[in-house]
Amino acid sequence: MRRTLRNNGLSIVLVSLFLVFWWGQSMVGHREYNSDQQEHGQAQIGYLSYLTSAHFWEATAENWESEFFQMFGYVVLTAFLFQKGSSESKDPDETEPVDRDPRKSNKGHQAPGPVRRGGMILKLYENSLSLAFLLFFLVSVAMHAVAGARVYNEEQSAHGQPEHLSSIQYAGTSRFWFESLQNWQSEFLAIAAMVVFSIFLRQRGSPESKPVDSAHDETGIG
Repeated sequence: MRRTLRNNGLSIVLVSLFLVFWWGQSMVGHREYNSDQQEHGQAQIGYLSYLTSAHFWEATAENWESEFFQMFGYVVLTAFLFQKGSSESKDPDETEPVDRDPRKSNKGHQAPGPVRRGGMILKLYENSLSLAFLLFFLVSVAMHAVAGARVYNEEQSAHGQPEHLSSIQYAGTSRFWFESLQNWQSEFLAIAAMVVFSIFLRQRGSPESKPVDSAHDETGIG
């Protein structure tokens, strides 16, 4: 048990923090929703009902969408773009292990199953990280559109407006894109800051940083 916690501590803590903050979002979101309902003379709802509400899932999907888009973009862009001196980049002047053609692997039975099988299975596997993030991004976009349309239509009803939109129609509104783009820009600002800051700044012990005594122009040795 102790070894399992040691070997998986990072993922365990990150998932735990996600659940804690998601719970916190649901608690304050529930209060915010009922406060808004009260202002408009609408019935308030219980916490469990809120967890299935469009208000909760629209806010959740909107953020998941931007996170998975950021990671998809980062994985793909770092495959062929470089930043000299950054621990987040491959070295533009050297061949990296991640560029090795798995079809020429000599690892034998130690290689993952798709590598041994080859063909289309291998083609999918060698791009599976970016494809997984792309899939989660697209699912989150769909969730955002569906839940966002429900929130919009509920607001229209509360204000006595007859106009209601489908999920596809809502995805074409400026409101949908405002909700998306305000998150996308912040995600790419954050990852750009990580790429540039890791050229000059250090964090001892972190694989996201170069060794403290490395020169600023040394690349990809985090």
